Amino acid sequence: MTTARRGLAARLPAFPWDTIAPAKQRAAAHRDGIVDLSVGTPVDPTPATVREALAAASDSPGYPTTIGTPALREALVDFTRRHRGAPAVLDADGALPTVGSKELVAHLPFQLGIGPGEAVAFPHIAYPTYDIGARLVGAEPMPLDMAALAAHGDAALPDPSAAARISLLWLNSPSNPTGAVLDAAQLAAIVRWARGHGIVVASDECYALLPWTVDEVPSVLDPRVAGDSLEGLLCVYSLSKQSNLAGYRAAFVAGDPALVGELTAVRKQAGMMLPGPLQAAMTAALGDDEAPAAQREIYRARRAVLEPALRAAGGTIQDSQAGLYLWTTFGEPSMTTVDRLAEAGVLVAPGMFYGDGGGAHVRVALTATDERIDTAARRLRRL
Repeated sequence: MTTARRGLAARLPAFPWDTIAPAKQRAAAHRDGIVDLSVGTPVDPTPATVREALAAASDSPGYPTTIGTPALREALVDFTRRHRGAPAVLDADGALPTVGSKELVAHLPFQLGIGPGEAVAFPHIAYPTYDIGARLVGAEPMPLDMAALAAHGDAALPDPSAAARISLLWLNSPSNPTGAVLDAAQLAAIVRWARGHGIVVASDECYALLPWTVDEVPSVLDPRVAGDSLEGLLCVYSLSKQSNLAGYRAAFVAGDPALVGELTAVRKQAGMMLPGPLQAAMTAALGDDEAPAAQREIYRARRAVLEPALRAAGGTIQDSQAGLYLWTTFGEPSMTTVDRLAEAGVLVAPGMFYGDGGGAHVRVALTATDERIDTAARRLRRL
């Protein structure tokens, strides 16, 4: 058993957040306390309607189901049609609750039967868990420039044989960490290319209801992208960001019913199910459009404070069209920026966490209280 654990761990890089522990200690030593903008963890209250639904369902002695209650399944379909442009053909057989979205990102290659000799592709600047999911099953992690893939197809690949190895292609729009958004034409081009090579496309869209400088954030399920079929397509979505439900682990996957059926079969065998009271809370959250809209305005106000302060400190903000982060460069290595801002009591995430292309950037989160955001802005302006 010890040998097996050591073998699995050997496939994985060091947990990235451990590497900035010294910077966090320096920031925490600031006389007025740390402003932690390194992690996108919600800090505002969970909506009252969600908490009430959780409490009402708290007497839950029986096992929940993997597929979710009928009310939750109906809510998933309705939300996906309302907010992700899913066509009427999407029904409950094409939607499945998950225990947060990170576990699905990490385990989707396994649940799809991907293994050694195959590749998992993902954006070249990206949330690290796409890479981890490939490594966990012994597949090849393959970072790709998705804008280049949309424009040039096979010519954007690292070598002529790469397409034949790719079994799963992750998209992430709006991007974590960059906040970049792929438009419908770019998404459609990628989907056409992937279908031409028999590649499953999974699109992580958890920041979609937080647009700032774009009119829309299209989904892979939108008919402008998918055409008249959902074949080979999955949309992965989380309520953590828009509804302050990170502690509830409320997320879902929707799309091709054949693929969702495969995932359901595996997850039933593994006992992967959202607790019953959380299914009730998630149902309430999916039906509440007012709370996410109000939360968006809170983040808009924080962004309006933090963005000019970063510019005043000498930063250049790039992309950041949507989502919870300001993708910022100070024209220096990312750890240099992390250390320099830590001296001022402000902790940010180094762009190197997200791939080689992020080595001169930092990710600055909007997820701190108004008071801490104001404090960070004052400190940044003094740099």
